[in-house]
Amino acid sequence: MSLDARTIAKLAKVGLTVMRRDAHAPLSVAPLYISKIAAGMPSPADDYVEKTLDLNEYCLPNSESSFFLKVSGNSMTGAAIHDGDILVVDRSIKPQSGQVVIAMLDGEMTVKRLLRKDGKVLLQPDNPDYPTITVSPDQDFSVMGTVTFVVHKA
Repeated sequence: MSLDARTIAKLAKVGLTVMRRDAHAPLSVAPLYISKIAAGMPSPADDYVEKTLDLNEYCLPNSESSFFLKVSGNSMTGAAIHDGDILVVDRSIKPQSGQVVIAMLDGEMTVKRLLRKDGKVLLQPDNPDYPTITVSPDQDFSVMGTVTFVVHKA
């Protein structure tokens, strides 16, 4: 979407500056500003660019061991993971109790919070409408990776 000069002038009157990405930068690179955005009361915007942000570098530091999955279902809404979101999963991170993981249980893939409690492995949803799964020793179970980012469309 391109902005015309009139729109840019209107934005300038209310104190906003239109920043354009570097035409020669890869599509995954965008300006990163030094100031943080206020989630409460508005604050004056800074025009100072600290550096550029490469989303591949930021979200995929271990790109060889990372992959994306699209969420289907609502069992993790308490962890801000919603139906249709994209998960960034890193297979190189050793899964710890309390982390959100992608698990394979009896041939089915699921996203849940991994818990180890009293010698048992639990897969806990972050939605009270769904039951916690207790993994029994006779089940085929493995952790495919740890969820590192959730991409949620606003």
